[in-house]
Amino acid sequence: MASTIPIVTLLIVMLSCHAANAQLSSNFYASSCPNLQTIVRNAMSRAVNRETRIGASILRLFFHDCFVNGCDGSILLDDTATFTGEKNAVPNRNSARGFEVIDTIKTNVEAACSATVSCADILALAARDGVALVSG
Repeated sequence: MASTIPIVTLLIVMLSCHAANAQLSSNFYASSCPNLQTIVRNAMSRAVNRETRIGASILRLFFHDCFVNGCDGSILLDDTATFTGEKNAVPNRNSARGFEVIDTIKTNVEAACSATVSCADILALAARDGVALVSG
C-alpha cells in the first residue's frame, strides 16, 4: 500500500504537467466560425460609438466573470426559480452593465455559426475589442 502512494502521486503530477501544456489559440474558431472576430468587433464598434464607457463596462463584466470560478460566462446567466446567478448577485447589482451588448453579439454570432462559440469566448473577445476601441 505504501509503495502505491508515490506512484499515484507521480501520476497526478504527470497528468497535471500535461494539462498545463495546453495552449490558447487566437484562431481557434478560424474554420468553425471564420467571421467571429469581425462580428464581435463590428458590434463592439457600434456599441462604443453609442457610448464610450461601454468598453470599460464590458471589461468589467469579463473581470467579474473570471473572478468567481474562472472565465465561464456565468456572469451572463439570468436567474431562474431555482438558481441565483452572478448577474444579480449583490456585488454586481446595479453596477454590472453591458449585458445587452453581449446579447446582441451572441445573437449575431449564432446567426453566422449556430451552437459553435461559447458565451465566455464572446465575452473575452468583446472585452478585448472594447479596450482596443477606446485606445486602452
